[in-house]
Amino acid sequence: MTVVDETPGEPSDARGRVAELLALREQARRGPSERATEAQHAKGKLTARERIDLLLDPGSFKEVEQLRRHRATGFGLENKKPYTDGVITGWGTVEGRTVFVYAHDFRIFGGALGEAHATKIHKIMDMAIAAGAPLVSLNDGAGARIQEGVSALAGYGGIFQRNTRASGVIPQISVMLGPCAGGAAYSPALTDFVFMVRETSQMFITGPDVVRAVTGEEITQNGLGGADVHAETSGVAHFAYDDEETCLAEVRYLLSMLPSNNRENPPSHPSEDPANRRGDVLLDLVPADGNRPYDMHKVIEELVDDGDYLEIHERWARNIICALARLDGQVVGIVANQPQSLAGVLDIEASEKAARFVQMCDAFNIPIVTLLDVPGFLPGVDQEHGGIIRHGAKLLYAYCNATVPRISLILRKAYGGAYIVMDSQSIGADLTYAWPTNEIAVMGAEGAANVIFRKQIAEAEDPEAMRVRMVKEYKAELMHPYYAAERGLVDDVIDPAETREVLIASLAMLRTKHADLPSRKHGNPPQ
Repeated sequence: MTVVDETPGEPSDARGRVAELLALREQARRGPSERATEAQHAKGKLTARERIDLLLDPGSFKEVEQLRRHRATGFGLENKKPYTDGVITGWGTVEGRTVFVYAHDFRIFGGALGEAHATKIHKIMDMAIAAGAPLVSLNDGAGARIQEGVSALAGYGGIFQRNTRASGVIPQISVMLGPCAGGAAYSPALTDFVFMVRETSQMFITGPDVVRAVTGEEITQNGLGGADVHAETSGVAHFAYDDEETCLAEVRYLLSMLPSNNRENPPSHPSEDPANRRGDVLLDLVPADGNRPYDMHKVIEELVDDGDYLEIHERWARNIICALARLDGQVVGIVANQPQSLAGVLDIEASEKAARFVQMCDAFNIPIVTLLDVPGFLPGVDQEHGGIIRHGAKLLYAYCNATVPRISLILRKAYGGAYIVMDSQSIGADLTYAWPTNEIAVMGAEGAANVIFRKQIAEAEDPEAMRVRMVKEYKAELMHPYYAAERGLVDDVIDPAETREVLIASLAMLRTKHADLPSRKHGNPPQ
């Protein structure tokens, strides 16, 4: 006869063990307490699991190491060992495609990172890299867990190392839904995209108290590192939204435009927008007069499928537009000068913004369409002392290094070095088109005439009349719409109304493009 040990309080068979397991899981899912959940909601913030439910397809989340607990002792930690250790990790799907995710649970240790907490994140990052699937981090943590000392700091090092290893291999998206201070802020900075929510999320290296102590400056957390600051001033955040629901919906939308990894192409969708749709409105939308501004967004809306696109860094460096869109159902990256802001010139911030976007597109097999209307680089002492040469070279390097299909279209002005840098044929664009309104030159006709014909203008009886005549002569000789085409620097001058059809046909031809780079460990791009 078998004797069954029925120690009070312990299950004695498989059913009892399963019941115990389910109770533990429910405890882990529920979190520390209702009071902690209410406090999270009172701040206008969702819980980690509520966020995951919004991000992923319903019922698709599979959690990893739900029952993990820390092993630290001292400072009372040995008496407080909650399940999950303050971070929820796992995978699920977005529109049916696998996505890995980790989410800080602010209700547990303020989402602070300890050794066990970090190990869970390391594991899910390794799984995402091995599976070749995107990684989304839902950040809401108070930094390193001070009670665990250097072990917590080492945990961040492991995250940074994996961020770098995953760079250009899988899409990495950081969603800031609470505080992110000190060294913790460097992980989002290493990822491909950063989302923030106004009022509730902040990022900074040193907080307001430290700033006040060191510099005497008084500033709030949002004023120092809030969503609007990083979306408009620093350029750290690519997107900023008013609430978490909208933010997470936009993360899903972004994921729908990205491949799972660098070995795949972005997902395509059948389009009901005809590939041969004419854009007659473009004939009136872009003024022939190069000095008159217009909104490049309207040009993009006319060209892409259903006028729908996702702009990256919409509120930072507005003189250049970077966007993801579809042409005949295929994802493309669009880089375009914006004549409504600083006349569309290239400056330090615009060069950095576009360079990073071009690199991202190239890493993830997204063809690049460049729309040019650029009068040059922004002149000024601040720009020169700020390193416009170095920063402009970043964009030049990014284009020259890109092997994805590249098409450039010159709408109006394309002057000087900015014309070369904005994916001209001479730096490797596969196809270059121009509208009949194009002006490609070293500089504007007025400036060129003043330099070339300076002596004749000065000696003329009527200098102004002579200047006008020389400007007209220069334009007729070197800046007519077909000058570049005659020299093979433009593949074709096209009817603006046929631009969408031309781009779609060209991209279809280039879809099987293959280009090899020289064997090297990696390049050394300008910094």
